This record gives sequence, structure tokens and C-alpha cells, in this order.
Amino acid sequence: MQSQILPSRAALVDRIALQFEYGQNLIILLGTSGLGKSYLLETFITDKYNDFNKAFVQSSAKLTDAQLMSDLLEQSFNNPLVDHNLSLSENFHHLLNQQQPGSCLWVIDGGRHLSEEFLIELELLAKNSPITLYIMIASAAKLPVEHAVEIHLERLPLHESKQLMGWYFEKLPQDEDPVFQAFLAEANGNPSLLLAWQQDEYIADIKVKDKVSWRVHLLVLMLLIMFLIIGLLYKSDMSDWWQKHYEQGTIEVDSTAIPVSQAIAPIPDTVTKEKVADIQPTAEGERKNDISAIMQSLNAGNEINEPISSDTLIKDEPVKELVQSKVNNEVDASSVQLPINEVSSWYSKQNDSNTVIQLLAVTQKQVVDDFIEQYALQLTAYTYQTQRNGKTWWVVTTGSFTSMNDAQQGMKNLPASILKNKPFYKKISKIKQEIARVDQ
Repeated sequence: MQSQILPSRAALVDRIALQFEYGQNLIILLGTSGLGKSYLLETFITDKYNDFNKAFVQSSAKLTDAQLMSDLLEQSFNNPLVDHNLSLSENFHHLLNQQQPGSCLWVIDGGRHLSEEFLIELELLAKNSPITLYIMIASAAKLPVEHAVEIHLERLPLHESKQLMGWYFEKLPQDEDPVFQAFLAEANGNPSLLLAWQQDEYIADIKVKDKVSWRVHLLVLMLLIMFLIIGLLYKSDMSDWWQKHYEQGTIEVDSTAIPVSQAIAPIPDTVTKEKVADIQPTAEGERKNDISAIMQSLNAGNEINEPISSDTLIKDEPVKELVQSKVNNEVDASSVQLPINEVSSWYSKQNDSNTVIQLLAVTQKQVVDDFIEQYALQLTAYTYQTQRNGKTWWVVTTGSFTSMNDAQQGMKNLPASILKNKPFYKKISKIKQEIARVDQ
């Protein structure tokens, strides 16, 4: 008995023996190359019918019918005299008249090399033998035999494939190994392919990395984070410095400016024309700008209605324009733009869940003013300022609706010329976030 056989193959051996017991004297085992037909035949002839005269012949393309006949008869009879001029069945009956060998079992491997004449002789013997004669033929292709039972040898299931490899290989990869799984799938239960596994060829060349490498990576990551934090802090400090610098340089007060009350105050008669001489060029070519003295002299000249000499180069109307220009400059310098949160105070009072309709968003304030004036939106529209992509934007909205239905109704009430700009809905909460960008 052979040492090991898979459960499915052992069951097939029992099935073949059972077919012989049922009266089927000729059985053909069919299966593609590599499925283990020869191993199964050896197991069958070893384990079954130990009291029979057994004959096992390996057929090949070089083996003739006469040689095959001699091999079968010599293994079944004692020193038979085989007449090569007679057929297999005639020699078999002639030898039976000379001696009684008992029951016989013939197993022939490589049935595809058998000729049709020899197959006919085997079929006649299996059918008309006076003694018990079981004939089993293994072939990779179907044979031209009419009265024979054909049994097909199936491929091994996956668990038996692993079991077979475990008998021949000491160490197999884990079932989760993708290379091993691919090999099993390609072998497809063929024992010859499964036993062709080359364990050394499928071992991955794994290089153990230096354990210090992860520490180096961590250190580099920490340094990058530290430099990033330092850069952000430096950027924040520089932003604050530039902001303060520009705020300080925004409004400059002219030290030569005088209040309007002082410019129009009456001047005593004691002022003489000598005060006017102070505005004449000095010896070094510099001009002394005593604005108070100039204004007092001009006012005094107006009150006493005295004509001013043409060589003074100062006339009444140009001086008035000069005073008016200085006053306007003082007023312009004192007018500072209101903070954004005061301009957009209306939005801060609205509920975050309310919805408005955005009508326009531009980067020029004059366009906003022209738009509101064109459509007479002074009482229904509101404007806020925000920052986008480094630019200042002015946004015009209308309405404050508590529900989407009200907002849709408000959209329908807008003029057709405004609807061409495709206005859309926006939440108050979103607007507050955009307004907050101005302070960032």
C-alpha cells in the first residue's frame, strides 16, 4: 500500500472497485495530463484484489501490440508460450486450456497509445472471458471503445492542493501570501503543477531597515514644524508692524495750518506795513512763512481800505483762495473713514438664519453708488465690504427674510433689469464671516 493518498483519490479508488463488483469488467479512467492517473492506478493495483493475478503495463508509442500482449500474458500466466501469429484473445484462451491462473486484473497506463485492434481484443476478453478478468485503462483522451465505463479524474480542490503540497514541502507560505495564492490559482488543482513549486524562488528579498531611520524622519518633521511656526509668528509680527507704520503715516498734520477763526479775526490798527516785509526773501534766498503775520496784514489792509503796493506781489483774491484752500485741506485731513464694523452695523443686528438677496459684488465703490442710484435702492439696499484674493470688494444686498419662501417672493419682485445679473440668496451668517475678513 502506498504511504499517502488524498481523500478524494481514495474515494475514487473505492468507486472503481465498486464498479468491478457490479459487473463492469472494462473501465477507462480519463483525465488530462498531470492529474495523477498513474499514481491512482498504482494505488488501485496495490490496495485492491490482493488474491488476483495482477498485471501492470506502461504503454508508450514505441511499444508494439505484440510486446504489450506478451507483457500482459507473462504477468498473468507461469512461463506462457505466446504465439505472435495469434491475437490476444486466442492466446489467452489457449493458455487457459493449459493452466488455470485464477482471477486476473489487468491495469494499462497510457491508453492513448493503444491501437484500435488491441482495444477491440481487450473489449472481447472483458466480455467473453471464461474466468474473472478486470481490465482498467488510463487515458488522457477518449478511446474508441463502446462497451466500457468511463470515469473522469477531477482536479484537486483547494484544501487538498494545500494538503498535497504540505506532504512534499516542509515550509509553505501563509495562506494570505499573495504570491502563494496566485500560484494555487494558476495550478488549478493539477498535482504535477503543485509539486513544481520552487520555494526558494518565491521568497521575497526583504531588507530590514535601520531602526534609527524613523527617528531621523521624526526629527526632520519636528524641525519643519518649528520653522513653520517661526515663519508664521514672524509674518504676524511684520504684519502688525506694517499696519502700525501705515496708520501713523496716513494722517499728517501740517504745522503751518491755522484755524479758520484766527484767519478771519479782526486785526488792530497798530499793525503796520512793516509786518508785510517779513514775507520778503532773506539774504540767503530763504522765505520766512509767518502765516499769522501775513493774515493780520491782509485783514488790516481790507479794513482800512488802503491800496496795497503793486511790488508786494500779494493780491486780495489770491489770498482768499489760499485761505480757503488751507481750510479745505484741514477739513479733509480731519475726516477719517468710519470702521467697517460701523458701516456694516445693520448686518450685525440681523439674525444669522435670515436670508438676503445679493444684487452686486464689485471692487469699485463708485460702481456700487451708481448702481444704487440707477435703481433707486437707497432705502431698500445695504452695502458691506469684504476681502477676496487680496482685493477689497463691495457687495450690495437687499431684504432680510426669515424664510426661504419670503426670499423667493422677494426675488420675484425685483426688476427684470436686475434679474439679468442673476442675483442669488445668501445667509446673514455667511455675510458676517465675509465682513470679519476685513479685520484679519
